[in-house]
Amino acid sequence: MHSGIASLSEATQSGTLRQNPGTSATVAWLPLPFHNDSGIAGAATGLGIVQAGTTAVTTAGSSTLSEQPPEMIATTWEDLLPLIFKGLIMGTIIVGAVLGNALVIISVVRHRKLRIITNYYVVSLAMADLLVALCAMSFNASVELTGGKWLFGYFMCDVYNSLDVYFSTASILHLCCISVDRYYAIVRPLEYPITMTHNTVSFMLANVWVLPALISFTPIFLGWYTTPEHKVFRLTNPDLCIFVVNKYYAIISSCVSFWIPGIVMVTMYCRIYKEAVRQRKALSRTSSNILLNSIHQHRTSQHNRHSHHYLHPSDGELQLPSRMSGISTTSRQSSSESYPRIKATELNANGEPT
Repeated sequence: MHSGIASLSEATQSGTLRQNPGTSATVAWLPLPFHNDSGIAGAATGLGIVQAGTTAVTTAGSSTLSEQPPEMIATTWEDLLPLIFKGLIMGTIIVGAVLGNALVIISVVRHRKLRIITNYYVVSLAMADLLVALCAMSFNASVELTGGKWLFGYFMCDVYNSLDVYFSTASILHLCCISVDRYYAIVRPLEYPITMTHNTVSFMLANVWVLPALISFTPIFLGWYTTPEHKVFRLTNPDLCIFVVNKYYAIISSCVSFWIPGIVMVTMYCRIYKEAVRQRKALSRTSSNILLNSIHQHRTSQHNRHSHHYLHPSDGELQLPSRMSGISTTSRQSSSESYPRIKATELNANGEPT
């Protein structure tokens, strides 16, 4: 008891001590240490409850999660749950894109039978999509999870925008090349081995990887893509990475990345569809003709079988049909005996001796 009073007297030298009536608890306003935003230690007055007979002091200035109000904890979880859900979805998409495209590349590399000209486009497309997931989607995920803030500086903002435009355009151009390849393989199959050679495919893929650089790295790093107002905005707001383009860059970039490849793909696949419909009709007519010919041949063979049934296969004598089997054998014998007589009469008429 005396030790508790002694500690109280020491604690209240720079504070205020008040005894609660009817209780053994003493309420004291004690100077409590704190740290401000600049990290400099200071002093603040907090409410302390000191139980008589003990030296334990519980302050209202301590702020642990268990002592926070339930409303504040609920608000915190309400803010975190959407970010966790968004992070899981975006992480799943990025990992799936990387693993899926990597499996495509590994499959073609390891299996010799898959190393055909058509799969060159597929492997190159898989490489472009894999780099989109690694270089563009990862930065985009960080922006989404930080509430729109850019954490990597002015230069990396240009790098991110350039990689995004470059790999996205390369992916679209790969799809355009694949549509052209399928057009020659289906609509002009005789010209395909002559047109789609290794040199042709290499030239097309080289253009696919070079052309996007002309609308990504060059205009973005030189500042041709945006407006003067946005340049000033970027200097005053380095924590934001917003891709704002001017009218001329928007027209050129959209034509190279969307309109021209889109028109080519629509044209190629429309012709492929027409050719597929034509071949289906041709196959339908051919199958109908084959069916009619088989039916006709079957009927003809049946008719020939019935007509040849009257001829004996060994000596070629005329046989009677089965429905005439009721004729007596005596009439057949008499008809066979009359044949030499008729022959003898004919010989006598010609003046030859019998």
